[in-house]
Amino acid sequence: MNLKDLTTLADIEAFLDGTQSVAFEVGGSKDARYQWIEETLKRHHYRDLSKHDRGLIRRFLAHVSGHSRATLVRLIRQYDQHSRVRRQHRTVNGFQRRYTPADIRLLAELDQLHHTPNGYAMKRPCERAYHQFDDVRFERLSHISVAHLYRLGASQTYQQKRVTETKTRSGNNSIGHRRAPQSNGRPGYLRVDSVHQGDLDKRKGLYHINAVDEVTQFEIVVAVERISERFMIPA
Repeated sequence: MNLKDLTTLADIEAFLDGTQSVAFEVGGSKDARYQWIEETLKRHHYRDLSKHDRGLIRRFLAHVSGHSRATLVRLIRQYDQHSRVRRQHRTVNGFQRRYTPADIRLLAELDQLHHTPNGYAMKRPCERAYHQFDDVRFERLSHISVAHLYRLGASQTYQQKRVTETKTRSGNNSIGHRRAPQSNGRPGYLRVDSVHQGDLDKRKGLYHINAVDEVTQFEIVVAVERISERFMIPA
């Protein structure tokens, strides 16, 4: 059975309950789906149906067409008003941009001069530049909000203009001392040696830790993922 064979509300209800197998034949384009929705509404005289039956038709349309409830409400309202369901073709130009790339680059330069202050501290120089020093370049930026300052700061234009280079600093975080243990004849002082197993396919290999008691010569060998307190202390 295909969709055209669902001629009664009972057939539709059986289909929605899963007791009726139906082959879906609604076209893939929007125009084809809209036409099918219009034909279905006309075939079942949607305007004359009870509230329960209207709900049944809406469930059926949503199940087959894949449209959201909000879209179907809009399409059914169009059918009630004009006795047809059509696509409303329109050209959308998008949102008009209030702040230009020149404004964003100007903001990045100001940010660099003031050593990257927070958004509230950046808003004040924009206001002073226009209102006190009559710099017309800051006319739009003088009205900008703090939240929008952060949004512009995350833009690609801003990031390309405002580049901060930070040199890598060597770490000096010692977790041990290279000296022979002074046990004075007491056990519990260890000599520790580590051997790196080697890397494989750019993945770091394990470290083998060999610990020997200075007095009793008791030896233990463990493997850890990294040479750090997080892995060494439990081992």
